[in-house]
Amino acid sequence: MDTTAEGKETAPVAIRPYRASDREGVRRVCADTGFLGSPIDQVFEDRELFADYLTSYYTDREPESTLVCEAGGTIVGYLTGCRNSRAKSRYHAIHNVQLFLRMLPRYPFYRPASRRYLHWLLWNGRRESPRSLPGIPHFHFNILAPWRSVTRTRELVDAFLGYLVQKGEKAVYGQIVVFDRRRGEKMFERYGFRVVDRVAVTKYADRFPGSVYLCTVVKDLEANPRLYGAHPPAHE
Repeated sequence: MDTTAEGKETAPVAIRPYRASDREGVRRVCADTGFLGSPIDQVFEDRELFADYLTSYYTDREPESTLVCEAGGTIVGYLTGCRNSRAKSRYHAIHNVQLFLRMLPRYPFYRPASRRYLHWLLWNGRRESPRSLPGIPHFHFNILAPWRSVTRTRELVDAFLGYLVQKGEKAVYGQIVVFDRRRGEKMFERYGFRVVDRVAVTKYADRFPGSVYLCTVVKDLEANPRLYGAHPPAHE
């Protein structure tokens, strides 16, 4: 058995490439971690649309760039990656309209919290997003709390970085949530990432008392192709 940073025993976790049969598991983890690592339901009740918006390109159009964490036959985490930002932009130009049309008949039945989330998405979402880096691969990852640990996160991200290096990529970026003094710039530097943009996010203002930011961080894979490099910090 593994023991996580939270002190809970869990089944051994395997990190492996995504398979089509993993799709529902990835979507479930996405919804179960959508509110600052906790379930999205209290913020937005439509788990189907939420997961579709955030994961469908990666699982349906570029599955080869996705990894999953599996424990006891269950998906407990994932990393979704993209090497073709133009293809992703083309996909969302159509898919987001489809999602909007699917949402319209459901909207009258949503609770007030869900309506506020949609209003933020439509009116503030683009304005409160840090800049992306076109032409550079990017990634997102989420792991359920009982299996969440520094070691497992490092293994998951390192596996993706190894994949990128094998494909000849020179850099990678991610957009990471920073809240309640977690994940500051010094932490990103330890992992070889550089913060290139940071934007305050208000979508959780009525649910979370502290400040929340979304940061764009970038890593030069030619200078350092691993999360830590040759030697991880001694205290890890």
